[in-house]
Amino acid sequence: MTPYNKILVAVDLTDECGKIVERAKQIAAASDASLHLVHVVEPISFAYGGDIPLDIASIQEQILEQAKLHLNKFSSEFEINKDYQHVLVGRPAIEMRTLAEEEDANLIVVGSHGRHGLALLLGSTANGILHGAPCDVLAVRV
Repeated sequence: MTPYNKILVAVDLTDECGKIVERAKQIAAASDASLHLVHVVEPISFAYGGDIPLDIASIQEQILEQAKLHLNKFSSEFEINKDYQHVLVGRPAIEMRTLAEEEDANLIVVGSHGRHGLALLLGSTANGILHGAPCDVLAVRV
């Protein structure tokens, strides 16, 4: 098996993400791979159905800037270079798969809550990334 050379880690910037990044760092160290942290911000219009009567562009931009600041702070705890930090806007599963293709990544690491039953059938971000990913996907149970 060829070792990984570029690893993307999906982070939602919660406390649970540390465990996911630590696991990804172990794999990156063993493979001498670059490690990229990725945070995806969903557009406000997704949450409100797109029919918002006011201009939300400035609000969305503020949310994006705050996400960049939080990711930078989070990344510094794990010594991740700013060039390897990505804040994207869109649906997390779609954006992760697209970035993996664009960056020619060969592993995506994502957290999983290990849901069962109806929650599993309805899907999750980890499940969405897995189906259609252009590379291996590792789900770290949190």
